[in-house]
Amino acid sequence: MAFDIDRFARDSVRVGWEDLDLEVFRTDPLPPESLRTLRYMCDVEYHTVCYLRDMLVTRSRRETEVNAFMTMWNREEFWHGEALAHVLSLHGITVSYEELKAKRVKLGWKDRLAPLKQSVLSNLVGKDFVAVHMIWGAVNEWSASAAYKRLAVLEGHPGLAVLVRRIAAQEARHVAFYATQARTRLTDNARAQKLARLALSTAWRPVGSGIASDDEVTHVMGHLFGGAAGRKEIDAIDRHISKLPGMDGLTIVGDALDARGIAA
Repeated sequence: MAFDIDRFARDSVRVGWEDLDLEVFRTDPLPPESLRTLRYMCDVEYHTVCYLRDMLVTRSRRETEVNAFMTMWNREEFWHGEALAHVLSLHGITVSYEELKAKRVKLGWKDRLAPLKQSVLSNLVGKDFVAVHMIWGAVNEWSASAAYKRLAVLEGHPGLAVLVRRIAAQEARHVAFYATQARTRLTDNARAQKLARLALSTAWRPVGSGIASDDEVTHVMGHLFGGAAGRKEIDAIDRHISKLPGMDGLTIVGDALDARGIAA
């Protein structure tokens, strides 16, 4: 089924939480491990603007539908960060823009050179870079959607469950765009398939790996996806990936958890 970008842009709204009884967190707070995971997710959502920055210097910006999607995608991800920051604030945890800025500055030269690196790589690869961008985005959004759904299951608070499921629903629409674009651009394109497979198998890391410490990444992956139930979600993501043209047999998400010693 084709993705209707016009409908997506027309119907895109910020995720809402005003109707949810979240004030109860003041007297019935989330446990420390969940707050740690929630803070990680919040930072990742706020960092979306940097991913957008890097993509705007690549060939992806020349694609009308991709441009339209990325504009709305960035907006929705920002509001995901705002929603999570609100929950954190009810636990006495303040997520300030100055702190976010400091984290980005701390990333150093790798962050500052990222747009240049993406631009050079994009021009060297040519139009097939967009196919790699799309499948990479699909993997990240599958991971994000699964993460929010798992958090809803792990934390029984009804307000939080409803909120993160609302976020997961928007992430699912992001998946639909990326996966549709990836399938279209990879079909009957052996070069794009080889490039995408190489990129995923050698460079993909769990979402947030570039902005958080290894300890934080391992905590979040273990908290959300450790054990049989968590690994079931990870295996489902790998199956989605393997069904895309030229990606059969890839198990990059499961492999990433194995590399971090996260038991199934």
